[in-house]
Parts: sequence; C-alpha cells; structure tokens
Amino acid sequence: MLPFICFTLSPTARAQLPPPLPDGGYPGANTAEGDSALFSLTTGSNNTANGFEALTNNTTGSGNTASGAGALGANDTGDDNTAVGKGALSRNSIGSDNTATGVLALFLNDTGNGNTATGVQALQNNTTGFQNTADGLGALQQNNGANNTATGFNALTSNTTGSNNTANGLQALFENTSGSQNTATGVNALLANTTGNNNTATGYFALQSNTGSYNTANGSYALYSNTTGAANVAIGVVALYNNIIGSNNTAVGVDALVSSTGSNNVGLGTNAGHNLTTGGGNVRIGTGVLGVAGESNTTRIRNVYSSVASARAIYVNADNKIGTLASTRRVKENIKPMDKASESVLGLKPVRFRYKKEVDASGTPQFGLVAEEVAEVNADLVTRDSEGKPETVRYDAVNAMLLNEFLKEHRTVQEQGQELQKQAATIAKQQKQIEALTAGLQKVSTQLELSKSGPEVAVENR
Repeated sequence: MLPFICFTLSPTARAQLPPPLPDGGYPGANTAEGDSALFSLTTGSNNTANGFEALTNNTTGSGNTASGAGALGANDTGDDNTAVGKGALSRNSIGSDNTATGVLALFLNDTGNGNTATGVQALQNNTTGFQNTADGLGALQQNNGANNTATGFNALTSNTTGSNNTANGLQALFENTSGSQNTATGVNALLANTTGNNNTATGYFALQSNTGSYNTANGSYALYSNTTGAANVAIGVVALYNNIIGSNNTAVGVDALVSSTGSNNVGLGTNAGHNLTTGGGNVRIGTGVLGVAGESNTTRIRNVYSSVASARAIYVNADNKIGTLASTRRVKENIKPMDKASESVLGLKPVRFRYKKEVDASGTPQFGLVAEEVAEVNADLVTRDSEGKPETVRYDAVNAMLLNEFLKEHRTVQEQGQELQKQAATIAKQQKQIEALTAGLQKVSTQLELSKSGPEVAVENR
C-alpha cells in the first residue's frame, strides 16, 4: 500500500497576480481585498473584489464588482456583474450585466444575463434566465425564465421557466412556475398561479387560487376562488369572489357578481348581480340590481323601470339616455288638442318587408313603414341618425295620431247617428200623422159613400 501523501500549496505559491499595489490595486485597473480575491485573474480588467474568494475564479471577465465572501466566486469570463453579499452571484461563470445585492442573491446564476436581484436569496436558483429583476427575500428564488420582475418577500419564488411576469407584494405569484405575461400587485396576489398566462391581479389575495389565463382582478379578494376560469374581469373588493371555472365574466363594483359561478355574466355596480349563482349570459347594471339565483340570459338595469303595474317599452333619446315614456302632465307643457295635425297620418303607406340578412339573419316577415317615406309626409314622425338621415319611425306618435283620427271619425259617426235618430223620430211622428190623416180620410170617404147610397134605398121601398 502506498503511503498517503498530501501536498499543500501556500497562498503565495497559488497566486498568479503580481504583488499588490497600495490599497489592493493591481494592473488593469483591478482591485482585490481578501483571501483569494481575484485569485485566477489573467487579462480581465476594471474588476473590484472585496472579500474571501470574491471573484476568485475570474480570468478574463471585466467590469465586475464583488463584495462579500464568495461573491462572484465562480465567475470566469462574465462581464459587468455586480455582487454584494455573501454568496451573491457565487456560481456565475459567463453571465454578464447581472446585479445581485443580498446573501445568496443570484447564487446559482451561470449564464443568465441582465438580471437584478436585491434581497436574501433573491433569484437564488436562477441559472440561465435573463433580464429578471428581483427585490425581496426569496424573490424569484427558483427562476430560469426571462424578463421577470419580483418585488416582495417570496414574490415569484417558485418561478422556473415563466417569463415576462411582474410580481409586487408578499408572496405575489408565489407558486408560478411556467406561467408568463402575468402581473401581480398585492399580498398573495396570484398566489397559486402555476401555468396560467396573461393574468393581472392587483389587491390583497386577488386571483389567489388562479391557474387560468387572461383574467384581470383589481381589488382585495377579487376573483379570489378562480381556478381555471379564463378571460374574466373583476374590479372591486370581492368582485367575482366565488367564481371558480366560469369564464368571460365582467364584474365592476364592490361585491359585484360575488356569488356567480357561471359564464358570460356582466355586473356593473355595487352588489350588481349579487344573487346570481350558476346562471350565465346575464347583465346587471346598477347598484343593488341583484337578480334571481340561477337565472340566465336576462338583463336588468337600475332606474329604467319605476312602475310595478305593467311592462313598458324602453326608449333612447338623443342624449343616449335610456328610459320609458312618461305621460304625466307633470312633464309636459304647451298641451293643445291635436285637431287636424293628425291628418297627415292618413297619407302613410304601410308595407310588408324583410330586414337584410346582416340585420336579421332569419328573414322573418315584417310589417311597418319606411322612414324615408314617412319623413316626406311628416318630418316629426321620424328620428334621424348622426348624419341627419331618417332612421326610425316614431310608431308611438303614429299610434297617437291614428287614435286622434279614429276619435274624430267616431265623433262624426256619433253625430250622424244622433241626426239619424232625430230624423227617425221625425219620420215616426210624421208616420203617425199620416196614419191619423189616412184614418180620417178613410172615415170621411165612408161617410160620403153612405150619403150617396141613402136616397136610392128610399125609392126602392116605395
């Protein structure tokens, strides 16, 4: 058996640098302070190493700054890196333009470029990721993605290959691994997101459980329960709180669509759609427009309908104000009888027609009027578009004018009926008079007949 032989080289035998100038200065504008600092330097320049084995393996790398034990210890040819803290950028070999401030910041970075890590263990396990920014304990700790920004304790701490993410807040995007284009601002925002993409969460626990994509949550607990639901927008505290797999929902307002789990719902206003649960395709506009649990494909709008007696038609005025027609005297002025103003309605030409396919694909037969023709008869009976062209017939006004014409005709018929009744009474009276005259004439005629026959009877008796 060969005896074990141990050779130990003294620091003087291992060093390749010339003797230092005062204050640790070396040729090539290099500065080294600490055991084995810049130990392997050959042609590198403008490097500063301060601490035990700081930049110890650097050979040709230039423009690097390392302060702390083992900082940039493995750097070989990487340029323009800055490491401040024990183990900061310790494993970096050829990566360039990185900045690490904090114990073990960018600890495993090897070839990644353009990264900035501030905080203990920030970007600790990054090896090939580039252009990432991490500020906070454990921020982007597992990262190998690119163009990520993490600010806060454990922000984006699990990210591996995800890119173009921004996390700002305690544990924001905490579990994200490969998800990309996400933005999380707030404690636990997008906490559970792993592979979801293009999500934006702003607020305490916003989108906390999310794994879906294309969601936007702004407000504490907004879209809190969402998992695989996609393309949802929630703005307001606890907006869309209970949504799990529903997609294409929009909720704006505190508590808006808070109970909804369906899809394609819209809630605008505080508590809008509060009672909706599994229904889909609903629209709720206005504070307190709750709806009915489970209903679908319905629209409810606040301040449009104020009566509970019967349904009303909804109109839009020139100022785009939605409402129903008011008939009360309280909102009218210059009230006058319609008189002959309604006679123009008699010149209208009702037609049968079908809307063009782009308007009504079903081609359902229709009955009505043509706005241009109506405008020629009475310009007040149409509404016009932004260019002043006739667009819609005011059928409500047409109906009122038809009613006036009907009433006028009805009054005429009534008057004629009354006249006929008078004439009938006159005729009846005259008939009685004629009958009386006829009876009188008949009596006279009988008497005349008797008077003529009297003498003849007398002669015969003789």
